[in-house]
Amino acid sequence: MTTVTPATETQTPDAFMIPTLAEIEEAAKGLAPVISHTPVLPSHTLSDLLGSPVLLKMENLQRTGSFKVRGATHRLSRLTPEERARGVVAASAGNHAQGVALAAQMLGIPATIFMPLGVPVPKLLATRGYGAEVVLEGETVTTSLRLADEFAERTGAVLIHPFDHRDVVVGQATLGLELLEDAPDVDTIIMGIGGGGLIAGVAAAAKAAAARAGRTVRIIGVQAENAAAMPPSLAAGHPVDIVTRPTIADGILVARPGAVPFEIIQELVDEVVTVTDDDIARAILVLLEQSRVVVEPAGAVGVAAILAGKVKDTGTTLAVLSGGNIDPLLLQRVVSHGLAASGRYLTIRIPLPDRPGQLSRVSELVAEAGANVMEVMHTRHGQGLQISEVILQLSIETRGAEHSELTLETLRRAGYNPIVVPD
Repeated sequence: MTTVTPATETQTPDAFMIPTLAEIEEAAKGLAPVISHTPVLPSHTLSDLLGSPVLLKMENLQRTGSFKVRGATHRLSRLTPEERARGVVAASAGNHAQGVALAAQMLGIPATIFMPLGVPVPKLLATRGYGAEVVLEGETVTTSLRLADEFAERTGAVLIHPFDHRDVVVGQATLGLELLEDAPDVDTIIMGIGGGGLIAGVAAAAKAAAARAGRTVRIIGVQAENAAAMPPSLAAGHPVDIVTRPTIADGILVARPGAVPFEIIQELVDEVVTVTDDDIARAILVLLEQSRVVVEPAGAVGVAAILAGKVKDTGTTLAVLSGGNIDPLLLQRVVSHGLAASGRYLTIRIPLPDRPGQLSRVSELVAEAGANVMEVMHTRHGQGLQISEVILQLSIETRGAEHSELTLETLRRAGYNPIVVPD
């Protein structure tokens, strides 16, 4: 996965003004023919865990599968006729690409999207399906961004930034209006932060709408632990670059917050917390099993924060599921990782004497513990093995961490030495 630091557009002083409720409402009217008003649904599982009502904003059901279409459409709708004629260009490995492509198709604007060679096939096909010209080049999104910059310089096409533009923030803010319309009594809104465009817009809309109703609302941002540029930026008082590490939440893998959203976040966002990839994998699994919804890693970080105990009982809490564009192969890996992180999938290696009946005996013990063997590997080859030894590797389904430990203890009492294989 790649650190993303998109090029910064030249900003006017007005760009750093917090969007007003009036202009956000006007933007919502313009977006109404394009976007879906996604539902807000309760989560009984998370409500029981937190001890107070938890609601889920199902933005994963939005057109193009994420909130990005809001900001992209509003940004493109405000281009002048001369700018529209020049066309637009963007760089992305996923949601921003699809948002710009659909917005350009709806408005009749030529669009060129630079995407890295390793982009997931579903996202590539979706972007092309919206009519954009896709250029596959380079190994990383950073390369795609550079190529998009060069294309804009060469052709005059308007570069559409994924988050660092006021029009994009205003478009994303329409999500905040929907939240307060559907959940007027919400006390806390929690969502992911990448470059900051979504949370800046939602904070501006939600705080203003709540104030108009004579109440307050708390805004909490969540970042992946391996790409958390916001806490040091807030501490410094300005956006700073960080060195990121790989994370499954590639949709919020950003090395530096946008200058425009940062100013709003600094003033309106109440708290920023971080979650691990294990937390995110567990959240995706819980959403899949308990709410029957498919959410991409970046869209699940709000739920991950609740599961990880980073959000306390603060009245009615609403978590934004910001996107659902997850590659099926990644989903398969994430589910397996989530099961392991939840203690429900255990892989062990057991050294055994090379004689008949050992596999049968181990299987009986696992069954006695109430666990289920999912996969078996039996080998006589391995470092440190004696001629008379074999290694038995089992992948076992359990009911959780306590049941996993019970299964291991059952094997130990029978004289075996199970070694847990890290996920």
